[in-house]
Amino acid sequence: MPERVVQAAEALLQRSGSVGPLELFQEMRWLNAVHFEGWRKGNEHDRVLEDWIHAGAGKIGKAIFHFHEWVRQHGLRPIEASYTRRSPRGIDPLQVTKDGNPEREKFYRTHYVPADLSGKKAVRLAEKLNKPPDLVVFQKVSEAGKCGECGAELDQGDFLFMEKGQPLCLGCADLDHLVFLPAGDTARSRRSRKYSPLSAVVVRFNRPRNRYERQGLLVAAEALAKAEAECAADAPERAIDRQQAAIRRVAEDREFVTAMTKAILAQYPACPAAEAGRIAAHAARRGSGRVGRSAAGRELDPQAIKLAVTAHIRHEHTKYDRLLMQGTARLDARIQIRDAIDQVLVKWRDV
Repeated sequence: MPERVVQAAEALLQRSGSVGPLELFQEMRWLNAVHFEGWRKGNEHDRVLEDWIHAGAGKIGKAIFHFHEWVRQHGLRPIEASYTRRSPRGIDPLQVTKDGNPEREKFYRTHYVPADLSGKKAVRLAEKLNKPPDLVVFQKVSEAGKCGECGAELDQGDFLFMEKGQPLCLGCADLDHLVFLPAGDTARSRRSRKYSPLSAVVVRFNRPRNRYERQGLLVAAEALAKAEAECAADAPERAIDRQQAAIRRVAEDREFVTAMTKAILAQYPACPAAEAGRIAAHAARRGSGRVGRSAAGRELDPQAIKLAVTAHIRHEHTKYDRLLMQGTARLDARIQIRDAIDQVLVKWRDV
């Protein structure tokens, strides 16, 4: 139990910059992300999340104890967030516990961040944690269906909004005054959303890929018109900017991979140089979300370097991938190959 809690907490802190109890339970697979997101968006029939945590009170208590010990040992500081959801009529607060106990609700809302996090970064993180999720409208893929409020037929391709487990047509959801803006033009979408008092993301379920994919936005007609006028006015300038930015990114990425390779070899001098280059190129790939693209990674923080090297060793020098293919749970597989990773790290540290 302690190892599982620590591994989940460390992974979250590195990936997200903060750790909260609900996110920890998701990482430990005690809380399904689908249920968490459904609760945030109002898709579940009730808005109490506690029923979806698949662990007994005893296990939860032990996990919380080890989590707080880990927080204390790392000197993390708390940031209190709020859990809310958007609705066409405003922003609604969400409740985690059945009884709404203020102390327990505060516990679930509290996230922990590094003590040395700068003031600006702390403010940005707090804003991110307190931001309610986007309104989501679904484009219907099945044929049969009716609005749960007015009974209107919902045909294939129609838009619907889910509220407390029932589908609503856009009229009943108070979204029928918005217009659809297909995805594809980033500037137009960004500006339309900026100027629109109310907006919603439109998604459609892709059955072959078994996932929802973004189709566009619903925005106010006036906002779309303003965005289109701005985009038409500065289109030539933006085209030049995009071309110059692409050239800069290629040069920046090349320099960063070189710097990260040197940092890896400085920290692990016995690591083969070619392998260090592959680690850096993989970890620093733009848009990958890997450790090299994190704030710590870009600063070549020693802990970020260690995480990048460890991730490479995990896949290239242990049986980790084979264990996953055999059905071993991710966290259990990591525990099994920990000694093998440590052996390679020690070997690469020795000159």
